[in-house]
Amino acid sequence: MIDSYLSLKEHAIAKITRKKSRFIALLYPITSEEEVPGILEEVRHAYHDASHRCYAYRLMGESSPIVYTNDAGEPSGSAGGPIVAQVEGEKLYDVLAVVVRYFGGKKLGLGGLIRAYADATKKALSAAAIVERHREVKLAITFPSEINSRVMGLIHRHPVRVEEVAYDDGGRVLIAIPPSRVERFTQELKDATGARAHWEEEL
Repeated sequence: MIDSYLSLKEHAIAKITRKKSRFIALLYPITSEEEVPGILEEVRHAYHDASHRCYAYRLMGESSPIVYTNDAGEPSGSAGGPIVAQVEGEKLYDVLAVVVRYFGGKKLGLGGLIRAYADATKKALSAAAIVERHREVKLAITFPSEINSRVMGLIHRHPVRVEEVAYDDGGRVLIAIPPSRVERFTQELKDATGARAHWEEEL
């Protein structure tokens, strides 16, 4: 798992014209597939008179990217694929890209459509603000009170963020740690405490 990735800071828009057909590219930062239908419904209402509303999204999955494309009635492979290819080319994740087309009366042909959808998306991406998002894994660590100093000492030697500390019959610490450091940290925690500290991932 990677520790950080690039995404959109905010919504972006760009417009191009090809043989009197107008293409409006709309970019949205998203965090899950569940957000997509609501955004598409907003686009449908805002551009209800458009000929096509093609889209694609690319999300950072747990083990691999989640990618989906929809040509929305355009010839297969002429819209969704070119749209997401531009997002991939910029190495972005958690992005929904919608390109709205108003038909201008002249057919563009398959090659022309591919270029138009790609160019509209590319123009919107060039105007978009890009941010770096950091990934974290949350671990809840429990341990007997007498090994508190060993646990906390180890935590302070790693690039972790402590979210919560509580003491009752024993200690409990909730930390956020970069994914790439989890294996090393938990092994060192096991070694430092003689396996007396226990942890589990919290979602």
